[in-house]
Amino acid sequence: MDIGLFIPIGNNGWLISENAPQYKPSFEMNKKLVQTAEGYGFDFALSMIKLRGFGGKTEFWDYNLESFTLMSALAAVTSKIKLFASTAILTLPPAMVARMAVTIDSVAPGRFGVNIVTGWAKGEYEQMGVWPGDAYFGYRYDYAGEYVKVMKELWADGKSDHKGAHFQMEDCHMLPKPEGKIEIVGAGQSAKGMEFVSNYGDYNFITAGGINQPTQHRAQVETLVEAGKKTGRDVGAYILCMVIADETDEAAKAKWESYRAGADVDALAWMSDQGSADKTAGADSTARHINLPEGAVNLNIGTFVGSYETVAKLLDEAAAIPGTKGIMLTFDDFEKGLVAFGEKVQPLMACRAERLVAA
Repeated sequence: MDIGLFIPIGNNGWLISENAPQYKPSFEMNKKLVQTAEGYGFDFALSMIKLRGFGGKTEFWDYNLESFTLMSALAAVTSKIKLFASTAILTLPPAMVARMAVTIDSVAPGRFGVNIVTGWAKGEYEQMGVWPGDAYFGYRYDYAGEYVKVMKELWADGKSDHKGAHFQMEDCHMLPKPEGKIEIVGAGQSAKGMEFVSNYGDYNFITAGGINQPTQHRAQVETLVEAGKKTGRDVGAYILCMVIADETDEAAKAKWESYRAGADVDALAWMSDQGSADKTAGADSTARHINLPEGAVNLNIGTFVGSYETVAKLLDEAAAIPGTKGIMLTFDDFEKGLVAFGEKVQPLMACRAERLVAA
């Protein structure tokens, strides 16, 4: 079972609360976290791309680094951990992203991949004048499919003459080719999003919903597995969840209740407004899922709250769902939480036993 770190490229991580740790993102902070994760045997680290924050009293995600340049720097100061950068596909042409990926692959051969972000919050793109109109919500995965096709052609052949509805390459050249395979990941929660990943990706991130409900997302994993069967491709589910752990269940729950009590309602309101803009979104989509009321203070990421023993057990239950190949973690307090996980939770996880012995 792979374990990864969803690094805090935006301020305050994933808790929209005045009572949560307040901090700005920096290269030094993320370098320390990724090197620490590598030391604990983590398999990968991923950075999102966010172009406009939610505001509010906490200025949630108003401060953000850029994904590719950050991961390029982290590639140079790590040796084993795999790194994924995110591309907001409305902002960068696929040929440029393909070349950027090859550059990072040169720094860290075989350790780099690309996360495809189609975009659910149109305010991020309207501010820069690159939003193509709300009709994009209906064709964004077709757009993303062509985007990845162009990149894969350039990586495989060094050139592309792709002619599609959204991209037209004219004897487009790109050398050198990557030294290792550059994996593609996505995070579509809808059936359409999972169909996209089953055709073009290697992994799909799935949100483990609810509080201490490690199997609530089973149906989404099964949808991904079925989509992979139709395409004949082995696409694995990477579960996304937050860990809030302490010495006892009571101490961990007290922290969680404090975060909820300090919810930044203005920032949550902006998120809700953006999530409701896509009128084509189904109930299982990212736009709808992120706005569910329970746990909204952590963007509705599934959250495991409890003692180190409790959290280890919950993570093992999540990992046991057939089709699950990895778990990507966030923490309420990244520096303390990561160390506690590495020293007190991970050694108790049955799904990590063989990997830890090998390490």
